[in-house]
Amino acid sequence: MQTDLTKQDKSFFSNPDVRSWTLVALVTVIWIYLYNVIEPFANWLSYGLLAMPKDSRLGEALAFFFYDTPKLFLLLGGMIFVISLLQTFIDTQKVRVMVEKRGEGVGNLMAAIFGAITPFCSCSSVPLFIGFVQAGIPLGITFSFLITSPLMNEVAFVLLIGLFGWKVAGLYLLSGITIGIVSGLILGRMKLERYVEGFVYDMKPRANVEMVEEKLTWAERISRSWDSAKDIVGKVFWFVIIGIGIGAFIHGFVPQNALTGIMGKEAWWSVPVSVLVGIPLYSNAAGIIPIVSALLAKGASLGTVLAFMMSVVGLSLPEAIILRRVLKPQLIAIFIGVIGVAIILTGYLFNLVM
Repeated sequence: MQTDLTKQDKSFFSNPDVRSWTLVALVTVIWIYLYNVIEPFANWLSYGLLAMPKDSRLGEALAFFFYDTPKLFLLLGGMIFVISLLQTFIDTQKVRVMVEKRGEGVGNLMAAIFGAITPFCSCSSVPLFIGFVQAGIPLGITFSFLITSPLMNEVAFVLLIGLFGWKVAGLYLLSGITIGIVSGLILGRMKLERYVEGFVYDMKPRANVEMVEEKLTWAERISRSWDSAKDIVGKVFWFVIIGIGIGAFIHGFVPQNALTGIMGKEAWWSVPVSVLVGIPLYSNAAGIIPIVSALLAKGASLGTVLAFMMSVVGLSLPEAIILRRVLKPQLIAIFIGVIGVAIILTGYLFNLVM
């Protein structure tokens, strides 16, 4: 009898799905423990081991760096794993086909949501945008995807939750999708197809490939999610380190009054100026959000800072250069203008309600 039970136990743990979920449970316990000891460890490292005075600028900067670095990497690794696991149930090719079949309005909504769930920056989303145009999808709908994809990605959403909570992250997600939908509708109504380079329409779209629904086991889904989390964290590693370093400098050395005067609610011009400053810069969300955190800690207003972040990740010179391959300068200028105005209005709205 005991031998039979032993065989059953061995058979139970020899199941790849069971082993995978057991490992996930173990890692989750370790993750929770580490997350709860970050702050006391950062304080001990800064003010204990390194003996920095608690009121010193360098001490505050180091404590910020030692706290935010492991915190953000734990958040990125953990939540991107969860999001990647959910994404294994989403067939992006089917979503794209569904977008093709929808008209204005519903198509813009679906394209914006598609952009939100795909992990592309402003430059890497351009090839998909070109594919949409070649497939004959209306220009306004393709712009809804192009706008939302860099603004809304799992890295931005995860970091916003970790730093500011679900309320701010939810408002940011809603505003990003709204900007994508409304801007796409406006650009679509302007009938700007004549400003797309002619060779794009001359190219024949690639033949439809028959889609075979992939049946994955839980072990395969978990393995893919783990690989995705490692890949994304690896790609943004130095962006995060540099961003936290800049944020730590702002937190420790930049006077609060200086930032409040430039990026506070009282300065009506702070939102458009922040957007204009952000456009020439180029970073992804992982690099810019730690800076956003430090700016807010110094008294900058939420709407102004988020408008700055949106302009950095959603409007960039590299994106404009790549788009120039397929769009004429007039359309690029209109695109930047419409999105810039939408971001400015969103910044004012955040300042009003938060």
